[in-house]
Amino acid sequence: MGIHIFPKSMNTKLAIGRCQSSLHVIDVPKGHFSVYVGENSLKRFIVPLVYLKHPSFKTLLNLAEEEFGYAHRMGGITFPCKEDIFIELVQNIQLT
Repeated sequence: MGIHIFPKSMNTKLAIGRCQSSLHVIDVPKGHFSVYVGENSLKRFIVPLVYLKHPSFKTLLNLAEEEFGYAHRMGGITFPCKEDIFIELVQNIQLT
């Protein structure tokens, strides 16, 4: 699994097994879910459901719950961290 961030002007379908970031709302493929990441401005990522089993991702979910709860105004889970930290976490998950 690799992480891939598309330019914000590109509205494309997700390649299975990849993490996609986009400012455009697109359909979420089966087996994936969307999250919002950022401290000031939020960016939407599409990630595989299998990440929910990873301990590091679970820790990030707990932080998100403490900060925002799960009823967020944008309708998705929001992670209160810098985008580059989230990308690094996803890359580490892909290595395990």
